[in-house]
Amino acid sequence: QTSRKIVRLLREAGKKVVAIRHPMPYGDLVKQKVQRFATLDDLKTHECTIEEIEEYEPHIALGGIIYAGVDYEAIIREAEKEADIILWDGGNNDMSFYKADVTFTVVDPHRPGHELTYYPGNTCLRMSDAVVVNKIDSASPDNILSVINNSRKVNPDAVIIEGASPLIVDKPELIKDKRVLVVEDGPTLTHGEMKYGAGTVAAQKLGAQEIVDPRPFTVNSITETYNKYPNIGILLPAMGYGENQMKDLETTINNVDCDSVVIGTPIDLGRILNINKPSTRVMYELQEIGNNTLESVLKSKGIL
Repeated sequence: QTSRKIVRLLREAGKKVVAIRHPMPYGDLVKQKVQRFATLDDLKTHECTIEEIEEYEPHIALGGIIYAGVDYEAIIREAEKEADIILWDGGNNDMSFYKADVTFTVVDPHRPGHELTYYPGNTCLRMSDAVVVNKIDSASPDNILSVINNSRKVNPDAVIIEGASPLIVDKPELIKDKRVLVVEDGPTLTHGEMKYGAGTVAAQKLGAQEIVDPRPFTVNSITETYNKYPNIGILLPAMGYGENQMKDLETTINNVDCDSVVIGTPIDLGRILNINKPSTRVMYELQEIGNNTLESVLKSKGIL
């Protein structure tokens, strides 16, 4: 959400922006040397996994261009040909492979303390010109204060930007009073250690009758995921590291006895999988609160 907001601000100022994403080496590394994504068809051309699509599709949906791959010298040379400004998108928490003119790091008040204990996230925090505290509309005041204090402790010179992450639900009628299956971003629930995501928050706020436990309905690699990460609970991680696992995810979703599916991943999962029941997407955007904003920091650095 932060990268997308920065891209919008720069494009509104008339800048040509190209994003570069940190590597996701799931396939043939020789074929993946330099990857350019500008259309949804490019995702098929490069045989992207669900995890890759979750990172690339939001940029494409904005009408943007994003590069990724293996050879980051070759990648930036290609990106420079069509950009005034290059945006490094570190994904989960990766530091930039390039020397940046301004660095933003997002800290999550739903995971206080992670900004100090995870690498390379803590390195990013220490290098930052600005720290974005997101989700303040759904996090507890104590957790918000904790991540702000931790950020100031290791990087007292960084600008602190506080932001809400209001939800956008395309079909709220599929949640209210319904028995719903909630599908969340896979890595957020597994090694990200979150117990909920945007889909869960939407189900609770919009009055779902029940969040249905998918575990009795899982198959193959999805069952193995729950065995490896037993704390996931009653949410379904959108695991899709390859064609077989994507098929397992589709089968699991279709097996679940529920009224509808709440998709909390950043992508249109219904475009990739054949889901046999009604589904609704949950998205969110960054909404800064206060005088410190992405725009004010970009202006202070002479980029806007």
